[in-house]
Amino acid sequence: MTGPNPLKFLLAFTPTPLSALSGIALFVLIGLAVFAPWISPYPYDVQNLSIANQAPSALHWFGTDDFGRDVLSRVIFGARTSLSVSLISISLSLFGGVIIGAFCGYLGGWVDRLGMSVVDLTWFFPEILLALLIVAILGPGSESTIIAIAIAYLAQFTRLTRTQIITLKRQTFVEASLSMGAGSMHIMMRRLLPNAIAPVIVVAMLSTGNAILLEATLGFFGMGAQPPVPSWGGMMSTGSSQLFNAPWVIVWPGVFVALSVIFINLFGDGILRALDVKARMRTQ
Repeated sequence: MTGPNPLKFLLAFTPTPLSALSGIALFVLIGLAVFAPWISPYPYDVQNLSIANQAPSALHWFGTDDFGRDVLSRVIFGARTSLSVSLISISLSLFGGVIIGAFCGYLGGWVDRLGMSVVDLTWFFPEILLALLIVAILGPGSESTIIAIAIAYLAQFTRLTRTQIITLKRQTFVEASLSMGAGSMHIMMRRLLPNAIAPVIVVAMLSTGNAILLEATLGFFGMGAQPPVPSWGGMMSTGSSQLFNAPWVIVWPGVFVALSVIFINLFGDGILRALDVKARMRTQ
């Protein structure tokens, strides 16, 4: 009797080579963010005006910015800021949306109407407009950006969870649990949520790509992480004035934003295919 094969387990969630490669690339990006202090060739905040706007070279692979700071080091540290802000904000939004959606969907009645009415207030505004409004009220910074993105994506997780719970609570296994004397919290936490959470988590993964774009947009407008802390959006904002003199300052963070979103979408699409049993049966 052989033990479980970790490689086969991972491949089950990445049914295509492209999604598998995207997953590996995502782990590399996360590794860059986590180990940024040890990987980056220079400190991200050290200025040297004598080499300002220097083109890419053997010493500075991505060139330098208008303060003589190494762009590669700032891109690596910017990954830590942009990815952590996006992941934390989506995690908070997911947690809040699942809790609110589960209670609204299971209890129904006035709880459902009241909860969804409050959540739908955020549904009426585009994410970028709502995030800009919240950051303008709270003030610029990473903490404000996390709160803004979390609120901006709260409605979609709440609605998706609510729909899943409403569908599942009509199933016979819920009636069987009720007949055996199970309480509402037991049914919700042990029976409904485990069956409803998978598609919500996949949507959260796909939304992380949008959150990276939103964080970069807020940073570009100067409302994200504040200097000297680098973020991809903030780097593109400061590099826009150097577009014709030193285009590498804005190009490299933009490339990493685009690659992050592409990798997340491809990897998420692979997980969606892996969870779609009917699609997998048709391809076999």
